[in-house]
Amino acid sequence: MKKRAISSIFQNRSILFLFFLISYSFAHGQSVKVQPQRVIILMLDGFGEAYYRNSSMPNLNELENKGIFKVVPSLMPSVTNLNNASIATGLLPNIHGITGNSFVDPVTGLEEFMEASNLLLAPTIFQRAKQQGVESVLFSSKKKSIGLLYKGTTDTLSPETASDAWKTKLGSPPSIYSCEVNFWLMEAALYSIQKDTSIRLFYIHTTDYPMHTWAPENDTMKTYLHQLDKYIGKIKQVAPDAAILITADHTVNHKDACWDLNKACKNRNIPIRMAISPERDKYFKHHRGFGGSAYVYLQNQQDLWQVKQSLKKLPGIEEVLTKKEAAKRFNLMPSRIGDLIVLGDNKTVFGDLQSEEYEKLPANYRTHGSLYEARVPIFIYNAHNAPPAYYFNFNYQVAAWLYPSSNN
Repeated sequence: MKKRAISSIFQNRSILFLFFLISYSFAHGQSVKVQPQRVIILMLDGFGEAYYRNSSMPNLNELENKGIFKVVPSLMPSVTNLNNASIATGLLPNIHGITGNSFVDPVTGLEEFMEASNLLLAPTIFQRAKQQGVESVLFSSKKKSIGLLYKGTTDTLSPETASDAWKTKLGSPPSIYSCEVNFWLMEAALYSIQKDTSIRLFYIHTTDYPMHTWAPENDTMKTYLHQLDKYIGKIKQVAPDAAILITADHTVNHKDACWDLNKACKNRNIPIRMAISPERDKYFKHHRGFGGSAYVYLQNQQDLWQVKQSLKKLPGIEEVLTKKEAAKRFNLMPSRIGDLIVLGDNKTVFGDLQSEEYEKLPANYRTHGSLYEARVPIFIYNAHNAPPAYYFNFNYQVAAWLYPSSNN
C-alpha cells in the first residue's frame, strides 16, 4: 500500500513537472515554430554620403548612432542594375552575371537592356528566404528591377505597373520622373508592413530621379530627403521588431562633357566594332544614357593595343582596362563586358550623341557610372543576428548574411 502511494506521488509529480516544462517551453517559444525576425531592406537609389550629410534626416541619424554605419565602396560600373542585383543576391557580378544596365549579348552580338530575370545567374535573397519558408515582397519605383529580381518573391509592386486595387488604396501613382513616386512607394510599403504580418522580408527600391535633378546642397533635395526620412521613421514606428538594412547603389555627380566613342573612333580611324554605355536604360530623362564608364568591343583582337593607346589620348579618359584587367579588378563576368572598359575622370561621361562626337553638358546635368560615384552609406539597425561591423566592406554585403543556403 505504501509502495503504491509513493508510486502515485511520483506519477503526479512527473505529470506536474511535464506540464511545467510544456508551459515553460510555450512561454519561451521553444515548442512552437518561432517566426524569423522581420527584415526591411531599403535600397535608396543614388543616395551617396553627401546627400545624407547635407540634409536633415534625424531618423537615419538614429540608425547611424544606434546601429552599424559605414561608408563603403559600391560596385563598378556604378550603375543600378549591377549593384541592385549584387545587393539582392549578396554576390559579386562575376557570379550573378549582371554587368550593367545594358550589355552586348555575346550570342546575338546586339546591345540589349540587362533587365530580364533569365540573365541573373544566381539565386536572389527572396529565393533563399523562400527555401526557409519566409515570404517576401519586392517594391520598386522602377519596373525594370521587378523584371530582373522578382524570382522567389511572394508579391511585387511598382508604381509603373500598379493594379487598380493599389490605386484605390493609395491613389494613382505619380510620374516616375518625380520625387512623389518614391513617397507613393513608401506608402505602399508601409501599408503592407502594417497589414500583412505573414510577410517577413520587404525589399524597397526607390528611384534616383531626384539625385539626377538636384545636387546635395539644393533646397528641393533637402526637402525631399527630409520627407523620405520621415517614412523611415514611420517604418521604425510600425515595425519596431524589424531589422532595418539600408544602402545605395551609387551616388550622383555633375559632369561637364560627354564623348560618343563610336563617333570619336570612327573620326580617328580607330578600329572598333562598337562602344556602349552600361548606364543606358529606359529612363532616358534621368541621364540621357550617359555614364562614367564604357564598354568597347573590338573588330579584331589584334587591334587591342592600338585601340587602348588611342583611347587613352582622349581628354577626360582616366583609364582604359582590358577585359582581363577589368574582370579581375571589378569582379565582372568576362563574357558580359567589352574587350576594353573605359573609365572617365570625375567630369566626363560616355554615350550616344545625336551628331557630334563630343558635347559640353549643361550646368545642371548629373549622372554616375564612374569610380567617383562608387562610395555609399550602409546602415544596419536592430538586426538580431547581424555580423559585426568589420564584415560590411561593400554595399552588396548589406543583406548577404541573411537566409544562408543549405549548400553553404
